[in-house]
Amino acid sequence: MRRLLITGATGLVGSHVAQRAVEQGWLVRALVRPESDTGFLQSLGVELSPGDMESSNALSQGLAGVTHIVHCAAKVGDWGKTEDYRAVNVRALEQLLLQVERQPLQRFVHLSSLGVYPARDHYGTDELDPISLTGLDGYTRTKAEAEQLVLGHIRDHKLPAVVLRPGFIYGPRDRTVLPQLLRRLKSRQVRFFGSGEQLMNNTFVGNLVDAIFLALDVPQAVGQVYNITDGRLVTKREFLQTVAANAGYAPPKRRVPLFVARTLVKVSETLARWRGACEAPLLSSARYKFLALNLDYCIDKARRELGYAPKVDFQEAMRDTVAWFDENAEKATIVKM
Repeated sequence: MRRLLITGATGLVGSHVAQRAVEQGWLVRALVRPESDTGFLQSLGVELSPGDMESSNALSQGLAGVTHIVHCAAKVGDWGKTEDYRAVNVRALEQLLLQVERQPLQRFVHLSSLGVYPARDHYGTDELDPISLTGLDGYTRTKAEAEQLVLGHIRDHKLPAVVLRPGFIYGPRDRTVLPQLLRRLKSRQVRFFGSGEQLMNNTFVGNLVDAIFLALDVPQAVGQVYNITDGRLVTKREFLQTVAANAGYAPPKRRVPLFVARTLVKVSETLARWRGACEAPLLSSARYKFLALNLDYCIDKARRELGYAPKVDFQEAMRDTVAWFDENAEKATIVKM
């Protein structure tokens, strides 16, 4: 029997991986922090292994008998000290990899991010383009470091790993970007940056899970890195108008010129740092990237080598996502980025 360990299983991606794995008949174990809400995982019959990746004992117990790992755990956000992100995204991962070396493992799938590429406009960027280790913020910087760490273990320790770089992930059970966006659309606080015709790097969680399970099985995927998106990318305009329409809100119409937006971001971030703000200002570099940059990444390698073929189009995926929020308002707790 194949036993799958999922880190970050209470999050958006991890919970969907757990659900799919149970449906496919895997033995599934989740490494969970004691304070985590594990109700959904328990309803699936997932085996819970309490603890975190910073504890050697917890890792040892969680890894017992495991044949495959999907590593989704990460500290996400666009504000805060880099070292806080590094503690979770790099140091804890390092502990996990050291433990993994002590036992046979068939596959390790590491969830990276398209955020590891430089924060600029992208037009068909593929995996041959270098990533940025300077990063836009603590999250993107440490995700790049984490990816380098995994690639180093592939090279030096023969780790049978695959790295996936998804874009903006959305879907039912999101607790970060979509809840905040819905709140701002409702209060009519959303503006287009520039024309609104720039492309998103949209990645529906169901399509991403398809890619994850291909990465778990395809032999030639070991040692490779893959960009993952929905395939059909949508403009910022289509994205925001679709979310608003499905939620029953008025679509945003006002535009902010890009040069004005860039100036406002610099001023907002400077003032926030001067005040020692614990939360990102309304206009941050990460949000500018989300709303202003053209984020077109090529997924031909994943199509060719993994056999990845995104099944769910953005329109259907976002309709189902917003419907889930309507039906589960009490579960869609907003976690501020």
